[in-house]
Amino acid sequence: MVKIGMSTEIFVEKISEEAILPAYAHDGDAGMDLYSVSDVVIAPGETVLIHTGLKFAIPKGYEVQVRPRSGLSLNTPLRIPNAPGTIDSGYRGEICVILENTSPETSAQEQDLLLTDKGNRKGPYHVKKGDRIAQMVVACYETSSFQLVESVEGIGDDRKGGFGSTGV
Repeated sequence: MVKIGMSTEIFVEKISEEAILPAYAHDGDAGMDLYSVSDVVIAPGETVLIHTGLKFAIPKGYEVQVRPRSGLSLNTPLRIPNAPGTIDSGYRGEICVILENTSPETSAQEQDLLLTDKGNRKGPYHVKKGDRIAQMVVACYETSSFQLVESVEGIGDDRKGGFGSTGV
C-alpha cells in the first residue's frame, strides 16, 4: 500500500468475473459505487446479503465505509440497516452489502420492482447483476486508548446538554 499524493492505494482481488471495480464518477467525489454480482429478489420485510465479487487489502489506519446511494434511498424502500458499515483493514473476505426491503410485508406487486423504478414503490425488488447497490468511502481513522478516571468533570469543556437539549 503506497500513499500517492492525496490518494491511498487499496489492492483489490476480483473473485467473480462479473465484479466491477469501484471508481470515482467525478473528480473530487468522496464515494465510489459498489455493484451486485448476482441476481437477488428482496421480498418485503426481508434482509439479504448482496455480493460484490471483490476483496480488498486496506492499509492500517484506513477503513472503507459502506453507505447508501441517495437515489436508491429516495426511490426505493431498500435500506442499508448498518449504515455506515465499516470494513476494517484486517478484513480480507468478500465485500458484501446488507440490504433490507422496508416495504410492509403485506405489500404485493404482480412483478418484481427494479432499482431503476421511481416513486418509492412498495413490494419485492429485483437486484440484478451490475446494479449499483451502495457507495463506499475510504476514510482515515485514529485509534484511541482509554484512561479510567474518577470523574470527567473539569476535563475539557462541558456544553451542558444532551438528547434534545438544543430544541426542536
